Amino acid sequence: MASLFVAAPELKLICPACGLDAGCLVAPLACSKCGFRMEISNAILRAIPRERAQHFAQFQREYAAVRHGEGRGSGDSAYYLNLPFADTTGRNSNQWKMRAATYRYFSSHILPDTPLDILDLGAGAGWLSYRLAAWGHRPAAIDIFDDALDGLGAAWRYAERLAQPFPAIQAEFDALPLASGQFDMAVFNASFHYSTDYARTLCEVRRCLRPSGRIVILDSPVYRRAEHGERMREERHQQFQRQYGFRSDSIGSIEYLDEPALEALARELGIHWRIHRPWYGWKWHMRPWSARLRRRRPPSRFWILEGSFQ
Repeated sequence: MASLFVAAPELKLICPACGLDAGCLVAPLACSKCGFRMEISNAILRAIPRERAQHFAQFQREYAAVRHGEGRGSGDSAYYLNLPFADTTGRNSNQWKMRAATYRYFSSHILPDTPLDILDLGAGAGWLSYRLAAWGHRPAAIDIFDDALDGLGAAWRYAERLAQPFPAIQAEFDALPLASGQFDMAVFNASFHYSTDYARTLCEVRRCLRPSGRIVILDSPVYRRAEHGERMREERHQQFQRQYGFRSDSIGSIEYLDEPALEALARELGIHWRIHRPWYGWKWHMRPWSARLRRRRPPSRFWILEGSFQ
């Protein structure tokens, strides 16, 4: 299983704990400046310092409880190999149907045929990295969640199907253990809304991109106004409290995007956003009208956001 990471020797690493000081790493993955040491266990490069791991511990426990409660993951490798096109467990088929539509649009309208170095941010079990690697791209799967069913701990299931397995790295969005300027694209895979500071997250990702690099945000909810997103967030937290006994808000994720926030990020960071609108079917298309008739808050849009830095 360790080969899942070792198979990517061209990946340039830096220390995520001491200001991302390039060139400070010495064998074996130890920082000569601050002493932080990255380790490889269960085929995952562990790149979260102890104090940051403690910061995320409650989130990890609660997130695992929710995901397991929703029936995510399987003991059968066929489940992972069929994603996102089919959920062989049948437990979340409607969601995976949407994820498949997103992926088809992304792969046909945004992803070029030329092989790219790609950051898969919020990779989960690694299904997107698997699809990208199978097409000849060079992905790196990044997540803080290392669960054996629904997180990076399941990514080993793809290794034997690929001529060049992808690296799996446990790291946070805002402190990536990666040297600057070595990726062509960064894809937030249904994960950007877990950021606690969008500007900081995007700045860190921009550091890792080449000058012509692009950011792609998949399957994060977008609202016209922030108040609609706030209402959604409170509804979700109340649901979690009723169902699981906790609100699942331990790290303060933003949990949604809104149009004014996108405009503010464009001004602050010099991002040009291109908005893509995949077709999810008539039922999804009619959701705003249904919500209006029922006097409910406007539903989210699941745009694909493609960003380039000017």
